[in-house]
Amino acid sequence: MANFYTDNPDLRHHLNHPLMRRIVELRERNYTDAEKFDYAPLNFEDAMDNYERTLQVVGEICGDLIAPNAEGVDHQGASCSDGRAHYADGTVDNLKACRQAGLMGMAMPRRFGGLNFPITPYIMAADIVSRADTGFENLWGLQDCAETLYEFGDEDQKQRFIPRVCEGETMSMDLTEPDAGSDLQSVMLKATQKEDGTWVLNGVKRFITNGDSDIHLVLARSEEGTKDGRGLSMFIYDKRNGGVNVRRIENKMGIKGSPTCELVYKDAPAELCGSRRMGLIKYVMALMNGARLGIAAQSVGVSEIAYREALAYAQERRQFGKAIIEFPAIAEILSVMKAKLDASRSLLYECARFVDMYKVLDDISKERPLTAEEKAERKHYNRLADALTPMAKGMGSEYCNQNAYDCIQIHGGSGFMKDYACERIYRDARITSIYEGTTQLQVVAAIRHVTTGTYKALIDTYAAEEVRPELASIKERLATLTDMYVAAIAAVEEQANPQYTDFMARRLVEMAGNLVMSYLLLLDANRNDSFTASLNVYVNMAAAEITRHAEFIRTFDIAQLPYYLNK
Repeated sequence: MANFYTDNPDLRHHLNHPLMRRIVELRERNYTDAEKFDYAPLNFEDAMDNYERTLQVVGEICGDLIAPNAEGVDHQGASCSDGRAHYADGTVDNLKACRQAGLMGMAMPRRFGGLNFPITPYIMAADIVSRADTGFENLWGLQDCAETLYEFGDEDQKQRFIPRVCEGETMSMDLTEPDAGSDLQSVMLKATQKEDGTWVLNGVKRFITNGDSDIHLVLARSEEGTKDGRGLSMFIYDKRNGGVNVRRIENKMGIKGSPTCELVYKDAPAELCGSRRMGLIKYVMALMNGARLGIAAQSVGVSEIAYREALAYAQERRQFGKAIIEFPAIAEILSVMKAKLDASRSLLYECARFVDMYKVLDDISKERPLTAEEKAERKHYNRLADALTPMAKGMGSEYCNQNAYDCIQIHGGSGFMKDYACERIYRDARITSIYEGTTQLQVVAAIRHVTTGTYKALIDTYAAEEVRPELASIKERLATLTDMYVAAIAAVEEQANPQYTDFMARRLVEMAGNLVMSYLLLLDANRNDSFTASLNVYVNMAAAEITRHAEFIRTFDIAQLPYYLNK
Protein backbone atom coordinates (compact mmCIF):
# COMPACT_ATOMS: atom_id res chain seq x y z
CA MET A 1 0.00 0.00 0.00
CA ALA A 2 1.36 3.41 -1.00
CA ASN A 3 1.41 6.25 1.49
CA PHE A 4 2.32 9.73 0.23
CA TYR A 5 3.10 10.99 3.73
CA THR A 6 5.22 8.23 5.19
CA ASP A 7 7.27 7.83 1.99
CA ASN A 8 8.44 11.46 2.25
CA PRO A 9 10.51 12.16 5.40
CA ASP A 10 10.92 15.81 4.36
CA LEU A 11 7.32 16.43 5.39
CA ARG A 12 7.91 15.21 8.92
CA HIS A 13 11.00 17.44 9.10
CA HIS A 14 8.93 20.53 8.31
CA LEU A 15 6.06 19.49 10.58
CA ASN A 16 8.47 19.29 13.52
CA HIS A 17 9.86 22.80 13.16
CA PRO A 18 10.63 24.47 16.54
CA LEU A 19 8.00 27.21 16.01
CA MET A 20 5.24 24.58 15.93
CA ARG A 21 5.16 24.32 19.73
CA ARG A 22 4.21 28.00 20.05
CA ILE A 23 1.68 27.70 17.22
CA VAL A 24 -0.02 24.65 18.71
CA GLU A 25 -0.18 26.04 22.23
CA LEU A 26 -1.88 29.18 20.94
CA ARG A 27 -4.17 27.26 18.60
CA GLU A 28 -5.26 24.88 21.35
CA ARG A 29 -5.66 27.65 23.97
CA ASN A 30 -3.42 25.63 26.27
CA TYR A 31 -5.43 22.48 25.44
CA THR A 32 -8.69 23.51 27.07
CA ASP A 33 -10.73 21.82 24.30
CA ALA A 34 -9.82 18.46 25.81
CA GLU A 35 -12.48 19.14 28.45
CA LYS A 36 -15.22 19.32 25.79
CA PHE A 37 -14.12 17.04 22.93
CA ASP A 38 -12.76 13.53 23.40
CA TYR A 39 -10.63 13.84 20.25
CA ALA A 40 -8.94 17.10 21.32
CA PRO A 41 -5.26 16.81 22.35
CA LEU A 42 -4.14 16.87 25.96
CA ASN A 43 -0.74 18.43 25.28
CA PHE A 44 1.73 19.34 22.54
CA GLU A 45 2.94 15.78 21.98
CA ASP A 46 -0.65 14.55 21.72
CA ALA A 47 -1.46 17.30 19.19
CA MET A 48 1.56 16.46 17.03
CA ASP A 49 0.60 12.79 17.16
CA ASN A 50 -2.90 13.76 15.94
CA TYR A 51 -1.42 15.66 13.00
CA GLU A 52 0.87 12.75 12.15
CA ARG A 53 -1.95 10.22 12.24
CA THR A 54 -4.24 12.40 10.12
CA LEU A 55 -1.51 13.07 7.57
CA GLN A 56 -0.90 9.34 7.38
CA VAL A 57 -4.59 8.90 6.52
CA VAL A 58 -4.29 11.62 3.86
CA GLY A 59 -1.17 9.92 2.51
CA GLU A 60 -2.86 6.53 2.37
CA ILE A 61 -5.97 7.80 0.56
CA CYS A 62 -3.76 9.70 -1.87
CA GLY A 63 -1.47 6.75 -2.56
CA ASP A 64 -4.14 4.06 -2.79
CA LEU A 65 -7.08 5.93 -4.36
CA ILE A 66 -6.59 9.50 -5.57
CA ALA A 67 -3.31 8.94 -7.46
CA PRO A 68 -4.54 5.74 -9.17
CA ASN A 69 -7.73 7.59 -10.18
CA ALA A 70 -5.87 10.61 -11.62
CA GLU A 71 -5.36 9.27 -15.14
CA GLY A 72 -9.00 8.22 -15.51
CA VAL A 73 -10.22 11.56 -14.16
CA ASP A 74 -7.99 13.38 -16.64
CA HIS A 75 -9.47 11.39 -19.56
CA GLN A 76 -13.11 11.59 -18.43
CA GLY A 77 -13.03 15.14 -17.06
CA ALA A 78 -15.98 17.05 -15.70
CA SER A 79 -19.13 17.55 -17.76
CA CYS A 80 -22.10 19.92 -17.92
CA SER A 81 -25.78 19.20 -18.58
CA ASP A 82 -29.09 20.80 -17.59
CA GLY A 83 -27.34 23.73 -15.98
CA ARG A 84 -25.27 21.60 -13.61
CA ALA A 85 -21.64 20.47 -13.47
CA HIS A 86 -20.86 16.79 -12.98
CA TYR A 87 -17.61 15.36 -11.62
CA ALA A 88 -15.72 12.49 -13.21
CA ASP A 89 -16.41 9.11 -11.60
CA GLY A 90 -12.97 9.03 -9.96
CA THR A 91 -13.53 12.47 -8.46
CA VAL A 92 -16.80 11.32 -6.89
CA ASP A 93 -14.95 8.40 -5.31
CA ASN A 94 -12.16 10.70 -4.09
CA LEU A 95 -14.57 13.11 -2.43
CA LYS A 96 -16.47 10.25 -0.81
CA ALA A 97 -13.26 8.88 0.69
CA CYS A 98 -12.20 12.29 2.02
CA ARG A 99 -15.62 12.85 3.58
CA GLN A 100 -15.66 9.45 5.23
CA ALA A 101 -12.18 10.05 6.63
CA GLY A 102 -13.22 13.42 8.10
CA LEU A 103 -10.77 15.39 5.97
CA MET A 104 -13.09 18.30 5.19
CA GLY A 105 -12.99 21.44 7.31
CA MET A 106 -9.64 20.41 8.77
CA ALA A 107 -8.69 23.91 9.95
CA MET A 108 -12.10 24.78 11.38
CA PRO A 109 -12.74 24.88 15.17
CA ARG A 110 -14.09 21.73 16.79
CA ARG A 111 -17.31 23.47 17.84
CA PHE A 112 -18.23 23.54 14.12
CA GLY A 113 -17.21 19.94 13.50
CA GLY A 114 -13.65 20.65 12.32
CA LEU A 115 -10.31 19.24 13.44
CA ASN A 116 -8.94 22.62 14.60
CA PHE A 117 -5.69 22.03 12.69
CA PRO A 118 -3.20 24.87 12.32
CA ILE A 119 -2.62 26.06 8.77
CA THR A 120 0.76 24.29 8.52
CA PRO A 121 -0.41 20.65 8.73
CA TYR A 122 -3.46 21.53 6.61
CA ILE A 123 -1.17 22.97 3.92
CA MET A 124 0.91 19.81 4.24
CA ALA A 125 -2.18 17.79 3.41
CA ALA A 126 -2.71 20.03 0.37
CA ASP A 127 0.89 19.36 -0.69
CA ILE A 128 0.23 15.60 -0.47
CA VAL A 129 -3.12 15.75 -2.30
CA SER A 130 -1.58 17.85 -5.09
CA ARG A 131 1.08 15.22 -5.66
CA ALA A 132 -1.70 12.65 -6.10
CA ASP A 133 -3.96 14.69 -8.40
CA THR A 134 -3.45 18.41 -8.98
CA GLY A 135 -7.00 18.98 -10.19
CA PHE A 136 -8.59 17.22 -7.24
CA GLU A 137 -6.68 19.44 -4.82
CA ASN A 138 -8.64 22.37 -6.25
CA LEU A 139 -11.92 20.81 -5.13
CA TRP A 140 -10.69 19.49 -1.79
CA GLY A 141 -8.61 22.60 -1.07
CA LEU A 142 -11.47 25.04 -1.54
CA GLN A 143 -12.59 24.07 1.96
CA ASP A 144 -10.27 26.87 3.05
CA CYS A 145 -12.96 29.32 1.87
CA ALA A 146 -14.56 28.41 5.20
CA GLU A 147 -11.71 30.37 6.80
CA THR A 148 -13.17 33.56 5.28
CA LEU A 149 -16.62 32.63 6.61
CA TYR A 150 -15.10 32.06 10.03
CA GLU A 151 -13.20 35.36 10.01
CA PHE A 152 -15.90 37.65 8.63
CA GLY A 153 -19.30 35.96 8.89
CA ASP A 154 -21.62 36.55 11.81
CA GLU A 155 -22.23 33.83 14.40
CA ASP A 156 -25.46 32.68 12.76
CA GLN A 157 -23.71 32.27 9.39
CA LYS A 158 -20.87 30.36 11.01
CA GLN A 159 -23.32 28.02 12.73
CA ARG A 160 -25.29 27.37 9.55
CA PHE A 161 -22.53 27.01 6.94
CA ILE A 162 -19.25 25.89 8.52
CA PRO A 163 -20.60 22.55 9.89
CA ARG A 164 -21.80 21.74 6.38
CA VAL A 165 -18.28 22.24 5.04
CA CYS A 166 -16.87 20.05 7.80
CA GLU A 167 -19.39 17.36 6.86
CA GLY A 168 -18.12 17.43 3.27
CA GLU A 169 -20.02 20.05 1.28
CA THR A 170 -17.91 21.87 -1.29
CA MET A 171 -17.16 25.58 -1.70
CA SER A 172 -16.15 28.05 -4.38
CA MET A 173 -15.11 31.67 -4.57
CA ASP A 174 -16.95 33.44 -7.38
CA LEU A 175 -14.79 36.44 -8.19
CA THR A 176 -13.82 36.79 -11.84
CA GLU A 177 -16.07 37.85 -14.72
CA PRO A 178 -15.73 38.02 -18.52
CA ASP A 179 -14.50 41.64 -18.23
CA ALA A 180 -12.91 41.40 -14.77
CA GLY A 181 -10.06 38.94 -14.42
CA SER A 182 -7.17 40.23 -12.34
CA ASP A 183 -8.86 43.66 -12.25
CA LEU A 184 -11.44 42.67 -9.64
CA GLN A 185 -12.47 46.25 -8.93
CA SER A 186 -14.23 46.09 -12.33
CA VAL A 187 -16.63 43.36 -11.13
CA MET A 188 -20.20 44.21 -12.19
CA LEU A 189 -22.32 41.27 -10.95
CA LYS A 190 -25.20 43.18 -9.38
CA ALA A 191 -26.37 42.74 -5.80
CA THR A 192 -29.80 44.26 -5.16
CA GLN A 193 -31.35 44.65 -1.73
CA LYS A 194 -35.11 44.06 -1.69
CA GLU A 195 -37.62 45.88 0.49
CA ASP A 196 -37.55 43.09 3.08
CA GLY A 197 -33.79 43.52 3.46
CA THR A 198 -32.80 40.35 1.60
CA TRP A 199 -30.42 40.35 -1.37
CA VAL A 200 -30.52 38.89 -4.88
CA LEU A 201 -27.66 38.56 -7.36
CA ASN A 202 -27.79 39.00 -11.14
CA GLY A 203 -25.03 38.68 -13.72
CA VAL A 204 -22.29 36.36 -14.98
CA LYS A 205 -19.17 34.91 -13.39
CA ARG A 206 -16.44 33.21 -15.43
CA PHE A 207 -13.47 30.93 -14.75
CA ILE A 208 -14.97 29.81 -11.42
CA THR A 209 -13.17 26.79 -10.01
CA ASN A 210 -15.68 24.19 -8.77
CA GLY A 211 -18.38 26.64 -9.82
CA ASP A 212 -21.29 24.32 -9.07
CA SER A 213 -20.29 23.96 -5.43
CA ASP A 214 -22.68 23.78 -2.49
CA ILE A 215 -21.68 27.09 -0.88
CA HIS A 216 -20.32 30.10 -2.78
CA LEU A 217 -18.55 33.24 -1.65
CA VAL A 218 -19.47 35.86 -4.23
CA LEU A 219 -17.99 39.28 -4.96
CA ALA A 220 -20.75 41.58 -6.21
CA ARG A 221 -21.48 45.26 -6.72
CA SER A 222 -23.83 46.34 -3.96
CA GLU A 223 -23.55 50.12 -4.32
CA GLU A 224 -25.51 51.67 -7.18
CA GLY A 225 -23.52 53.96 -9.44
CA THR A 226 -20.06 52.87 -8.28
CA LYS A 227 -17.35 51.57 -10.60
CA ASP A 228 -14.43 50.79 -8.29
CA GLY A 229 -13.61 48.46 -5.42
CA ARG A 230 -15.38 50.62 -2.86
CA GLY A 231 -18.75 49.56 -4.27
CA LEU A 232 -18.17 45.81 -3.85
CA SER A 233 -19.40 43.54 -1.07
CA MET A 234 -19.07 39.85 -0.26
CA PHE A 235 -22.10 37.54 -0.34
CA ILE A 236 -22.85 33.96 0.57
CA TYR A 237 -24.88 31.98 -1.95
CA ASP A 238 -26.37 28.62 -1.00
CA LYS A 239 -26.94 26.25 -3.94
CA ARG A 240 -30.02 24.86 -2.19
CA ASN A 241 -31.81 28.15 -2.86
CA GLY A 242 -31.46 28.01 -6.65
CA GLY A 243 -30.99 30.91 -9.04
CA VAL A 244 -27.55 30.00 -10.43
CA ASN A 245 -26.94 27.80 -13.46
CA VAL A 246 -23.77 26.55 -15.10
CA ARG A 247 -23.73 27.90 -18.65
CA ARG A 248 -20.63 25.98 -19.67
CA ILE A 249 -17.50 24.26 -18.44
CA GLU A 250 -14.19 25.45 -19.90
CA ASN A 251 -12.27 23.00 -22.10
CA LYS A 252 -8.88 23.34 -20.44
CA MET A 253 -5.31 22.27 -21.05
CA GLY A 254 -5.02 20.56 -17.67
CA ILE A 255 -6.57 19.98 -14.21
CA LYS A 256 -9.50 18.49 -16.12
CA GLY A 257 -11.09 16.92 -13.07
CA SER A 258 -11.73 20.38 -11.63
CA PRO A 259 -14.76 21.95 -13.37
CA THR A 260 -14.04 25.57 -14.31
CA CYS A 261 -17.47 27.09 -14.83
CA GLU A 262 -19.25 30.05 -16.35
CA LEU A 263 -22.16 30.86 -14.05
CA VAL A 264 -25.36 32.78 -14.71
CA TYR A 265 -27.02 34.42 -11.71
CA LYS A 266 -30.73 35.19 -12.10
CA ASP A 267 -32.31 36.67 -8.98
CA ALA A 268 -30.22 34.29 -6.92
CA PRO A 269 -30.95 34.72 -3.19
CA ALA A 270 -27.83 35.58 -1.19
CA GLU A 271 -26.84 37.06 2.13
CA LEU A 272 -24.31 39.72 2.97
CA CYS A 273 -21.10 38.49 4.57
CA GLY A 274 -19.52 41.11 6.84
CA SER A 275 -19.95 44.79 6.07
CA ARG A 276 -21.01 46.46 2.85
CA ARG A 277 -18.27 47.97 0.65
CA MET A 278 -15.57 45.80 2.24
CA GLY A 279 -15.85 42.91 -0.20
CA LEU A 280 -12.72 43.62 -2.22
CA ILE A 281 -10.88 45.95 0.12
CA LYS A 282 -10.77 43.46 3.00
CA TYR A 283 -12.49 40.13 2.50
CA VAL A 284 -11.29 39.13 -0.97
CA MET A 285 -7.76 40.15 -0.09
CA ALA A 286 -7.86 37.73 2.85
CA LEU A 287 -9.49 35.08 0.68
CA MET A 288 -6.89 35.49 -2.07
CA ASN A 289 -3.96 35.28 0.34
CA GLY A 290 -5.28 31.95 1.55
CA ALA A 291 -5.82 30.78 -2.02
CA ARG A 292 -2.29 31.82 -3.00
CA LEU A 293 -0.81 29.83 -0.14
CA GLY A 294 -2.90 26.90 -1.38
CA ILE A 295 -1.51 27.27 -4.92
CA ALA A 296 2.00 27.42 -3.46
CA ALA A 297 1.27 24.06 -1.79
CA GLN A 298 -0.17 22.74 -5.03
CA SER A 299 2.98 23.81 -6.86
CA VAL A 300 5.19 21.97 -4.38
CA GLY A 301 3.07 18.84 -4.74
CA VAL A 302 3.44 18.98 -8.54
CA SER A 303 7.20 19.55 -8.19
CA GLU A 304 7.32 16.47 -5.97
CA ILE A 305 5.58 14.15 -8.42
CA ALA A 306 7.52 15.59 -11.36
CA TYR A 307 10.81 14.89 -9.59
CA ARG A 308 9.75 11.38 -8.56
CA GLU A 309 8.57 10.46 -12.05
CA ALA A 310 11.80 11.79 -13.59
CA LEU A 311 13.98 10.00 -11.03
CA ALA A 312 12.19 6.68 -11.46
CA TYR A 313 12.42 6.84 -15.26
CA ALA A 314 16.10 7.81 -15.17
CA GLN A 315 16.86 4.83 -12.93
CA GLU A 316 14.95 2.39 -15.14
CA ARG A 317 15.68 3.65 -18.65
CA ARG A 318 18.86 2.18 -20.14
CA GLN A 319 20.81 3.57 -23.08
CA PHE A 320 24.26 2.58 -24.31
CA GLY A 321 24.38 -0.21 -21.76
CA LYS A 322 23.62 1.76 -18.59
CA ALA A 323 20.82 3.59 -16.78
CA ILE A 324 20.52 7.16 -18.03
CA ILE A 325 20.86 8.50 -14.47
CA GLU A 326 24.54 7.56 -14.78
CA PHE A 327 25.01 10.23 -17.45
CA PRO A 328 26.14 13.52 -15.85
CA ALA A 329 23.77 15.57 -18.04
CA ILE A 330 20.77 13.69 -16.60
CA ALA A 331 22.11 13.63 -13.05
CA GLU A 332 22.57 17.43 -13.21
CA ILE A 333 18.95 17.99 -14.24
CA LEU A 334 17.71 15.77 -11.40
CA SER A 335 19.87 17.51 -8.81
CA VAL A 336 18.51 20.90 -9.88
CA MET A 337 14.93 19.59 -9.81
CA LYS A 338 15.43 18.30 -6.26
CA ALA A 339 17.02 21.58 -5.14
CA LYS A 340 14.11 23.60 -6.53
CA LEU A 341 11.64 21.23 -4.87
CA ASP A 342 13.34 21.40 -1.49
CA ALA A 343 13.78 25.18 -1.65
CA SER A 344 10.16 25.89 -2.60
CA ARG A 345 8.90 23.49 0.09
CA SER A 346 11.04 25.17 2.76
CA LEU A 347 9.63 28.54 1.72
CA LEU A 348 6.07 27.18 1.69
CA TYR A 349 6.19 25.94 5.26
CA GLU A 350 8.01 29.00 6.57
CA CYS A 351 5.19 31.07 5.09
CA ALA A 352 2.54 28.72 6.52
CA ARG A 353 4.03 29.03 10.02
CA PHE A 354 3.99 32.82 9.77
CA VAL A 355 0.34 32.72 8.64
CA ASP A 356 -0.45 30.42 11.57
CA MET A 357 1.12 32.81 14.06
CA TYR A 358 -0.68 35.97 13.01
CA LYS A 359 -4.03 34.27 12.38
CA VAL A 360 -4.17 32.52 15.73
CA LEU A 361 -3.28 35.73 17.56
CA ASP A 362 -5.92 37.57 15.56
CA ASP A 363 -8.46 34.91 16.53
CA ILE A 364 -7.50 35.16 20.20
CA SER A 365 -7.99 38.95 20.02
CA LYS A 366 -11.72 38.30 19.44
CA GLU A 367 -11.88 36.44 22.76
CA ARG A 368 -9.75 38.71 24.95
CA PRO A 369 -7.50 41.76 24.62
CA LEU A 370 -3.99 40.90 23.45
CA THR A 371 -1.03 41.93 25.55
CA ALA A 372 1.34 44.54 24.15
CA GLU A 373 3.82 41.76 23.37
CA GLU A 374 1.16 39.71 21.57
CA LYS A 375 0.05 42.71 19.51
CA ALA A 376 3.64 43.29 18.43
CA GLU A 377 3.99 39.59 17.64
CA ARG A 378 0.81 39.60 15.54
CA LYS A 379 1.98 42.63 13.58
CA HIS A 380 5.41 41.10 13.02
CA TYR A 381 4.11 37.79 11.69
CA ASN A 382 1.37 39.45 9.64
CA ARG A 383 4.02 41.47 7.82
CA LEU A 384 6.19 38.40 7.23
CA ALA A 385 3.25 36.34 5.98
CA ASP A 386 2.26 39.19 3.66
CA ALA A 387 5.82 39.22 2.31
CA LEU A 388 6.33 35.49 1.86
CA THR A 389 2.90 34.59 0.42
CA PRO A 390 3.47 36.19 -3.04
CA MET A 391 7.06 34.91 -3.04
CA ALA A 392 5.98 31.33 -2.26
CA LYS A 393 3.21 31.42 -4.83
CA GLY A 394 5.22 33.21 -7.53
CA MET A 395 8.55 31.41 -7.30
CA GLY A 396 7.06 28.08 -6.22
CA SER A 397 4.78 27.97 -9.26
CA GLU A 398 7.63 28.90 -11.60
CA TYR A 399 9.80 26.12 -10.15
CA CYS A 400 6.85 23.75 -10.47
CA ASN A 401 6.58 24.53 -14.19
CA GLN A 402 10.32 24.16 -14.66
CA ASN A 403 10.33 20.78 -12.91
CA ALA A 404 7.41 19.56 -15.02
CA TYR A 405 9.32 20.66 -18.14
CA ASP A 406 12.48 18.85 -17.01
CA CYS A 407 10.47 15.74 -16.14
CA ILE A 408 9.40 15.47 -19.77
CA GLN A 409 12.93 16.26 -20.94
CA ILE A 410 14.32 13.31 -19.01
CA HIS A 411 11.66 11.05 -20.50
CA GLY A 412 12.64 12.21 -23.98
CA GLY A 413 10.21 11.26 -26.73
CA SER A 414 8.29 9.01 -24.35
CA GLY A 415 7.44 12.04 -22.25
CA PHE A 416 5.50 13.52 -25.15
CA MET A 417 3.18 10.52 -25.16
CA LYS A 418 0.13 10.01 -22.96
CA ASP A 419 1.51 6.64 -21.85
CA TYR A 420 3.48 8.40 -19.12
CA ALA A 421 2.18 10.51 -16.23
CA CYS A 422 4.63 13.34 -16.99
CA GLU A 423 2.52 14.47 -19.96
CA ARG A 424 -0.45 15.09 -17.64
CA ILE A 425 1.79 16.60 -14.96
CA TYR A 426 3.13 19.10 -17.50
CA ARG A 427 -0.37 20.20 -18.49
CA ASP A 428 -1.56 20.40 -14.90
CA ALA A 429 1.47 22.44 -13.81
CA ARG A 430 0.97 25.25 -16.29
CA ILE A 431 -1.96 26.89 -14.55
CA THR A 432 -0.17 27.29 -11.21
CA SER A 433 1.70 30.41 -12.35
CA ILE A 434 -1.52 31.94 -13.73
CA TYR A 435 -4.54 31.49 -11.48
CA GLU A 436 -5.05 33.26 -8.16
CA GLY A 437 -2.78 35.98 -9.54
CA THR A 438 -0.12 35.53 -12.20
CA THR A 439 3.56 35.51 -11.32
CA GLN A 440 3.71 39.10 -12.52
CA LEU A 441 1.02 40.09 -10.02
CA GLN A 442 2.92 38.30 -7.26
CA VAL A 443 5.91 40.49 -8.11
CA VAL A 444 3.68 43.57 -7.80
CA ALA A 445 2.64 42.39 -4.33
CA ALA A 446 6.19 41.49 -3.29
CA ILE A 447 8.22 44.48 -4.51
CA ARG A 448 7.15 46.73 -1.64
CA HIS A 449 8.75 44.27 0.75
CA VAL A 450 11.99 44.77 -1.16
CA THR A 451 11.82 48.57 -0.99
CA THR A 452 10.62 48.70 2.64
CA GLY A 453 13.27 46.24 3.80
CA THR A 454 11.03 43.38 5.01
CA TYR A 455 13.00 40.76 3.09
CA LYS A 456 16.35 42.20 4.16
CA ALA A 457 15.30 42.14 7.82
CA LEU A 458 14.19 38.52 7.47
CA ILE A 459 17.46 37.60 5.76
CA ASP A 460 19.36 39.26 8.61
CA THR A 461 17.38 37.17 11.10
CA TYR A 462 18.39 33.99 9.30
CA ALA A 463 22.00 35.16 9.04
CA ALA A 464 22.15 35.62 12.81
CA GLU A 465 21.44 31.91 13.38
CA GLU A 466 24.37 29.73 14.40
CA VAL A 467 25.20 26.85 12.04
CA ARG A 468 27.47 23.84 12.20
CA PRO A 469 31.14 24.54 11.31
CA GLU A 470 30.93 22.54 8.08
CA LEU A 471 28.20 24.91 6.85
CA ALA A 472 30.04 28.13 7.75
CA SER A 473 31.53 28.65 4.28
CA ILE A 474 28.06 28.56 2.71
CA LYS A 475 26.83 31.08 5.24
CA GLU A 476 29.74 33.38 4.35
CA ARG A 477 28.93 33.01 0.68
CA LEU A 478 25.32 34.00 1.33
CA ALA A 479 26.52 37.10 3.16
CA THR A 480 28.41 38.15 0.02
CA LEU A 481 25.32 37.52 -2.12
CA THR A 482 23.25 39.58 0.32
CA ASP A 483 25.62 42.51 -0.20
CA MET A 484 25.03 42.22 -3.96
CA TYR A 485 21.27 42.28 -3.36
CA VAL A 486 21.52 45.38 -1.15
CA ALA A 487 23.68 47.15 -3.74
CA ALA A 488 21.16 46.32 -6.47
CA ILE A 489 18.31 47.81 -4.43
CA ALA A 490 20.35 50.97 -3.83
CA ALA A 491 21.14 51.29 -7.54
CA VAL A 492 17.45 51.09 -8.45
CA GLU A 493 16.31 53.45 -5.70
CA GLU A 494 18.97 55.97 -6.63
CA GLN A 495 17.12 56.64 -9.88
CA ALA A 496 13.97 57.70 -7.99
CA ASN A 497 11.90 56.55 -10.97
CA PRO A 498 8.77 54.46 -10.21
CA GLN A 499 8.67 53.05 -13.75
CA TYR A 500 12.27 51.96 -13.45
CA THR A 501 11.57 50.32 -10.09
CA ASP A 502 8.63 48.43 -11.59
CA PHE A 503 10.80 47.42 -14.55
CA MET A 504 13.42 45.92 -12.25
CA ALA A 505 10.92 44.52 -9.74
CA ARG A 506 11.02 40.92 -10.95
CA ARG A 507 14.80 40.79 -10.71
CA LEU A 508 14.84 42.27 -7.21
CA VAL A 509 12.09 39.95 -5.96
CA GLU A 510 13.82 36.91 -7.44
CA MET A 511 17.10 37.93 -5.79
CA ALA A 512 15.29 38.20 -2.46
CA GLY A 513 13.63 34.83 -3.05
CA ASN A 514 16.93 33.17 -3.92
CA LEU A 515 18.43 34.46 -0.68
CA VAL A 516 15.47 33.56 1.52
CA MET A 517 15.28 30.03 0.14
CA SER A 518 19.06 29.59 0.38
CA TYR A 519 19.00 30.56 4.04
CA LEU A 520 16.00 28.35 4.75
CA LEU A 521 17.81 25.38 3.19
CA LEU A 522 20.88 26.27 5.22
CA LEU A 523 18.84 26.13 8.42
CA ASP A 524 17.18 22.90 7.27
CA ALA A 525 20.59 21.35 6.62
CA ASN A 526 21.72 22.57 10.03
CA ARG A 527 18.90 20.53 11.61
CA ASN A 528 18.97 17.62 9.16
CA ASP A 529 21.98 16.64 7.05
CA SER A 530 19.75 15.14 4.34
CA PHE A 531 19.20 18.67 2.98
CA THR A 532 22.92 19.38 2.49
CA ALA A 533 23.05 18.17 -1.12
CA SER A 534 20.12 20.38 -2.16
CA LEU A 535 21.60 23.27 -0.19
CA ASN A 536 24.87 23.10 -2.14
CA VAL A 537 23.11 22.83 -5.50
CA TYR A 538 20.62 25.59 -4.74
CA VAL A 539 23.21 28.06 -3.44
CA ASN A 540 25.19 27.58 -6.67
CA MET A 541 22.03 28.26 -8.64
CA ALA A 542 21.15 31.26 -6.46
CA ALA A 543 24.65 32.72 -6.84
CA ALA A 544 24.39 32.52 -10.61
CA GLU A 545 20.94 34.13 -10.64
CA ILE A 546 21.77 36.88 -8.15
CA THR A 547 24.99 37.73 -9.98
CA ARG A 548 23.15 37.84 -13.31
CA HIS A 549 20.42 40.13 -12.01
CA ALA A 550 22.87 42.35 -10.15
CA GLU A 551 24.99 42.76 -13.28
CA PHE A 552 21.93 43.58 -15.40
CA ILE A 553 20.92 46.31 -12.93
CA ARG A 554 24.47 47.63 -12.54
CA THR A 555 25.07 48.03 -16.27
CA PHE A 556 21.58 49.08 -17.33
CA ASP A 557 21.39 52.51 -18.96
CA ILE A 558 18.11 54.07 -17.82
CA ALA A 559 18.01 56.00 -21.08
CA GLN A 560 17.14 52.65 -22.70
CA LEU A 561 14.01 52.24 -20.63
CA PRO A 562 11.63 53.78 -23.21
CA TYR A 563 12.77 51.22 -25.78
CA TYR A 564 11.77 48.36 -23.49
CA LEU A 565 8.46 49.92 -22.51
CA ASN A 566 7.36 50.85 -26.03
CA LYS A 567 8.17 47.61 -27.85
